[in-house]
Amino acid sequence: MKILATYSIKGGVGKTTSAVNLAYEAATAGARVLVWDLDPQAAATYFLRAKPRMKGGPDRLVSKKGDLEPHIRATDFPAIHVIAADFSLRNLDVALDDIKKPVERMATLLQPIEARYDVALLDCPPSISLASESVFGAADALLVPTIPTPLSARTLTQLSDFLAEWPKPPLVMPYISMLDRRRTLQRGIATSLRATWPNFLETDIPNASIVERMSIERAPIGALAPHSAAARAFRELWSDISARLWR
Repeated sequence: MKILATYSIKGGVGKTTSAVNLAYEAATAGARVLVWDLDPQAAATYFLRAKPRMKGGPDRLVSKKGDLEPHIRATDFPAIHVIAADFSLRNLDVALDDIKKPVERMATLLQPIEARYDVALLDCPPSISLASESVFGAADALLVPTIPTPLSARTLTQLSDFLAEWPKPPLVMPYISMLDRRRTLQRGIATSLRATWPNFLETDIPNASIVERMSIERAPIGALAPHSAAARAFRELWSDISARLWR
């Protein structure tokens, strides 16, 4: 099982949109997919029509007897399961801080179920925190959506600097998110980022109105509008990611 995390220090860059749509494209390509919603806003849980509830909260989950199995839920898509989030996850850092080896905890929780899935997609809240470090300890790769603006691009440097001191850092794979091709500045920053950063993925995700419909229809773009530019972009993005992870 490959463990991937949609992650960014900055909020509002398309992490959850990416997690849900990449999960759909991976499942459509034949993978068995687990989405683990780690954001207390529970947006991925909402999109996948799961009940936002984590019985016992993060304290029980990360405890010595914690287990992911009771939290796994089916979705409307047979190849996609979800570990739902709720607002109690705002205390995840506190719960991790109370246990031994917190950075290893998420990897340990995922190990017993790894034979059931080909891909685990962790949808992360924006921050660098103890929970983030536990994600870094578990993930094979961080998928980093990056809006082509100076502030969003700056977070790539911050993340790179942080991981430079990490003993075994995950692979960082940034990509352009919410691109408005009408804006010269955005096109220029996108070109610069792709030339500057290693492992920058080739596919750009456009800023499209169909993304807004996801929250109304509660479904991935590929299911809503499979021939749209955004659906094709996420399909190509998953193809690019899978080609790099399963060379």
